[in-house]
Amino acid sequence: AIFPGLQGGPLMHVIAAKAVAFKEALSPEFKTYQEQVLKNAKALAEGLSSKGINLVSGGTDNHLLLVDVRSRKVTGKEAEHRLDEIGITVNKNAIPFDPESPFITSGIRIGTPATTTRGFKEQEMKEIASLIDVALSDAYEAEKANLKAKVAEICARYPLYADLA
Repeated sequence: AIFPGLQGGPLMHVIAAKAVAFKEALSPEFKTYQEQVLKNAKALAEGLSSKGINLVSGGTDNHLLLVDVRSRKVTGKEAEHRLDEIGITVNKNAIPFDPESPFITSGIRIGTPATTTRGFKEQEMKEIASLIDVALSDAYEAEKANLKAKVAEICARYPLYADLA
């Protein structure tokens, strides 16, 4: 046995959670959701690329995008901060052969499951790409309040708990 080093006891709450997750993953609704996650990632990738924002690998085949922000004269850390200020959550991320330290980075990572869960479709992802484009531009400070309002407006269209609104 490898207890207590690498293996602990059977945690019933973890086993139950996995059972529920696996059952949900077998449903047709989950497949539809995952397909939309991928469509949204591709729409966001196309939207960012059309604005001249570089994507590592030129696009995406999954739910994540790795964006090289060097062409916008910002670091990954600065891009993360700007987007956080307007309500878009990303994280700084190293890119291949990154000249910046892991604490600064030259890239950001963006995922689409959270927006898909809210109900966003491809059109909203293109709107998000436009907002990211402005947030990473020299116009950021002048446009910050407007960007924040636009993010809030999009999110209001797709509340986290629609049945409680």
